Amino acid sequence: MRDPKLREIDERAFLRRLHPMLEVYRAAMEPPDEQLPGRHTIMERHAAYPSFRAFVAERRGALPGLPGPVHGFAYGFRGARGQWWHDVVYQALIDLGGEAHAAAWMDDSFEVAELHVHPQAQGRGLGRALLTALCEGRQERTVVLSTLDRRPETPARHLYRSVGMVDLLTDFEFPGGGPRYAVMGGTLPLAPYPPDSSSP
Repeated sequence: MRDPKLREIDERAFLRRLHPMLEVYRAAMEPPDEQLPGRHTIMERHAAYPSFRAFVAERRGALPGLPGPVHGFAYGFRGARGQWWHDVVYQALIDLGGEAHAAAWMDDSFEVAELHVHPQAQGRGLGRALLTALCEGRQERTVVLSTLDRRPETPARHLYRSVGMVDLLTDFEFPGGGPRYAVMGGTLPLAPYPPDSSSP
C-alpha cells in the first residue's frame, strides 16, 4: 500500500474535511465527546484567520483502524492581537519575562494551531512531514504552538524539540481549565536536522 500523500488545501477544502479531521483529532487527543462541537466551531473560525495554511496526509480508501482517508492534518496562520490563543500566551510571556520577551516571540509569529496524526498511522514520519511542509517558506520570524506537557514527554514534543523549538511556558493551564500544556517556540526556517543532543 502506498503511504498517505501530503496535500496542501485551501480554506474551502479545509472546511469540507472538517469531519474526518475531527475524527483524527478525537483518536489522537481523546477529548470528552462534549468538547468536539466546540472544536469544530474553533477550526471553522480559524480558516478565516490571516495567512491561513493547511495540509492533510490522506490516501484513497481507509486502512484497518482508520476511520477514513485522512490520516493526519496540520494547519496554522499568522498570529495577531485579538486572537484568543495569541492574547493568552502573549500575556503569560509578559508575566514571565516582560513585554520585550513576549514581543520577540509573538509579534511576527506563525501559530501552528493543530497538528495530529491518527494513532494507527503514527511512527511513519507523518508528523514531521506535516510540520515541515506547513512551515516551509513562511515569512514570519518565529513559529509557536502549544502541546501537552506530560511525563514522559510525548512524541509530539520530542518532534518539536528536534527541529529546534524550545519551551517558552511549561505546566501552563489555559483559561477554563483542562490539561497542562507546554508552549514552545522556534525561529524560522526550522532546523533541518535534529540538533546535537550534547549541545546546551
